Amino acid sequence: MPETFWTVRWPDGAEEQLYSPSSVVAEIFAPGQSYPAPDFLQRARSAMERASDRVQRKYGFACSSALDQLDRIETRIAPFLDQDGARVTCLTISQ
Repeated sequence: MPETFWTVRWPDGAEEQLYSPSSVVAEIFAPGQSYPAPDFLQRARSAMERASDRVQRKYGFACSSALDQLDRIETRIAPFLDQDGARVTCLTISQ
């Protein structure tokens, strides 16, 4: 369950490195791919919940880091959810 970092470009052009305790993000996102903001949020929720579940199965407790990252993603993307054409691009994924 390798830690994984991925970098995204938000609709406002800002770039940010995100964290996952699991490589599950590489199953859900692809480098170079752009996602409509609502789709990105749904995928991020799925990725972080699956990552936390993997930690729970292995160690017996949910991963607070994954859930904290999801909270930050939800806060960051909120202003873009109602903007037509707002997209988030996955730039890189690394372990």
